[in-house]
Amino acid sequence: MLRAVIDTAEDAAADVLVLAGDVFDHNRVPLSEIEGVQRMLADSPLHTVILPGNHDCLVANSVYRRGGLADPENVDVLGVTVDETLVLPHLDLGVWGRPHVEYANMSPLVDAPNRSTRWHLAVAHGHWYVDHADAHRSWLILDEQIAATDADYIALGHWDRALSIGDGARQAYYSGSPDLAKTINIVSFNHAPVPSVRRAPLLSSLAQRLRMMEREANYEPPAL
Repeated sequence: MLRAVIDTAEDAAADVLVLAGDVFDHNRVPLSEIEGVQRMLADSPLHTVILPGNHDCLVANSVYRRGGLADPENVDVLGVTVDETLVLPHLDLGVWGRPHVEYANMSPLVDAPNRSTRWHLAVAHGHWYVDHADAHRSWLILDEQIAATDADYIALGHWDRALSIGDGARQAYYSGSPDLAKTINIVSFNHAPVPSVRRAPLLSSLAQRLRMMEREANYEPPAL
């Protein structure tokens, strides 16, 4: 499914791909699977930013600490290649997120820093607190934390369904699991006061095959 996400983002001419946690279901995946994901990301023209989630958190045996997944120049893992903030000067874009460093409870969005760039994107992986029925849940994200975040867009992970949340003070969206939502969120930063957001359906398997053929046709082996 990650292949479809990458192809759809490339088809939309995106500059950056943000994966808001739980790229992997757990940290026990074999090395071959991690290396396969690394190759997919390295071969893409996109700059990929990954926030470790509660399933693939940054424990000692984390998928992000083995297999070289964070080695490509176009891949950043928050908490590994940078601390919590990545700055992309050519886009005047900052990306901040608090990675899950262990399986224990934490606050994904509390005390988010102010922006240092023209555009600022926050990434958080957790459960949106809707009402008191959610009080027992872990990794809670509160409306007041969303409103206090100095970000043009807040990319959220943990929920399987795509949803806009909060009280409207900030643009905050769960993109949803691509397996269930069958879409990704395309966020366009331009000269408007707020970025535009649209859901783009994942490319069909035929479109993915055509993109693969295009990649193979344009492949140039490294010089010896």
